[in-house]
Amino acid sequence: MIEEFYEVLRKRRDVRGEFTGAPIPEATLTRILEAAHAAPSVGLTQPWDFVLVEDHATREKFAKHVHEEREVFAGQLGEDRASTFANIKIEGILEASLGIVVTYDPARGAPDVLGRHAIADAGLYSVCLAIQNLWLAATAEGLGTGWVSFYREPFLSELLGIPDGIRPVAWLCVGPVSKLETVPDLERHGWRSRRPLAEAIHHGRFTPRDPGAASAARF
Repeated sequence: MIEEFYEVLRKRRDVRGEFTGAPIPEATLTRILEAAHAAPSVGLTQPWDFVLVEDHATREKFAKHVHEEREVFAGQLGEDRASTFANIKIEGILEASLGIVVTYDPARGAPDVLGRHAIADAGLYSVCLAIQNLWLAATAEGLGTGWVSFYREPFLSELLGIPDGIRPVAWLCVGPVSKLETVPDLERHGWRSRRPLAEAIHHGRFTPRDPGAASAARF
C-alpha cells in the first residue's frame, strides 16, 4: 500500500497534450472532489468551491484569453528563451473532458479564523492543499490534471460569474489521458531542469547557496 502511494506521487504530471476527451464517470468525479474537499484547512474554514465547466463555448472563450496571455509572456522573453517556449504547450482546455475552477473565499469563517491572524495567506494555502488532493486522487484514478495559470483573475471571475471578494485560484483541466509522461514537459523541452533534493535541505538555519555551484549538502 505504501509503495502504491509513492507511485502516485511519482506519476503525477501537469498534463497538457495527452487528454483523450473521453467522459469522466460520475462516480469517479465524485471521488476526486471528495478527496479535494477532505483537505485540511485553516480554522476548518474549507474556503474552497469547485466550479465544473463543461460548456464548450465557455472553454473556448477562456482558451482564447489564455492564448493572448501566452503571447504577452512570449513577448517578454529573449530570443533563445522564446524559441524554447514556442514548442511548449501550456494548456489542454479544449482537449480535456472537464474544467474545474477552484476558488478561495477569504470571508468564509471570518472574522474569527483560527490560525490565520498572523499569516493572512493561510486560507490560500488551504485551497492549494485541496488542489493537491484533487490532483493526486485524479492520478490514482488514471486521470490527468493540468493547472492553467496563464490568465487574469478578473477575466475568469467575469466569465464564470464569480462574486467580488472570491478569488479563482486555479483552472484545472481534468480527464482521461492516453498516457502520463515519465518526465515533466518543461524538463523534456529544455525549459528548466529539476533541482536535486540535497540543494533544498538546510540544517538549523537557512544557508544561501550559489545557484551555479554544486551543492555540498549531506544527509
